Amino acid sequence: MKKIALVTGVAGGIGNATARLLIEKGIYVVGMDIAPQCSIEESEKFTYFKGNLADKFDREKYVETALGKYGKIDILVNVAGVAPKVRNDILQMTEESYDFVMNINTKGTLFLTQLVANVMKENEGDNKGAIVNISSMSAYTSSVSRGEYCISKAGVTMITTLFADRLAEYGITVNEIRPGIIETGMTSTVKAKYDALIGDGLLPIKRWGKPEDIANAVWVLASGCLPYVTGQSVDVDGGFHIRRL
Repeated sequence: MKKIALVTGVAGGIGNATARLLIEKGIYVVGMDIAPQCSIEESEKFTYFKGNLADKFDREKYVETALGKYGKIDILVNVAGVAPKVRNDILQMTEESYDFVMNINTKGTLFLTQLVANVMKENEGDNKGAIVNISSMSAYTSSVSRGEYCISKAGVTMITTLFADRLAEYGITVNEIRPGIIETGMTSTVKAKYDALIGDGLLPIKRWGKPEDIANAVWVLASGCLPYVTGQSVDVDGGFHIRRL
């Protein structure tokens, strides 16, 4: 029986790599992004939906599109996220910047998850679905020049915990991945900074992470091979989380 996945942020980076891997594994994907188009070609196994995760109507239409085409949802991968448009010290952070980041990263993720969870719990079988959230090492690491991003990702961690608790009775697992320094469009503007930090020994595994590193971890959590794991945060960060002397 075919499995259906929703993947947000699918136009680039982690979302794009994740969708491609899921398709390779035989999963049918409905991807969402705000970009006008996606580099993954539309096919029987891939449908692109242009929409804004922060918009209630777009979230509802996205889920309706998937249900209209396939009649069910088995996997949700919440990837879509934004950084502040301008990095400001937290003493100068604006409400506009806070709202922009939080409305997508946290509010959008929360309410899309709520929508999909209410669909998934009607699935047949003991294991009714898997939800994987993409949080960040910033959920627990202070970056005072982008405080709104850190707060938003800490919120994603609690979204993971809450839904893991609530949905366990339905056999729906909810886990998150906390990426480290990953080569994406979001990090391209700070490449020189992180090149230097990695070169100076910031990470035990001395390289940038790739979107495919995160996609592989998503597959492990979404494939159903770990049905007794829920509410878990998986650090895919080259060992950044290790406290070292």
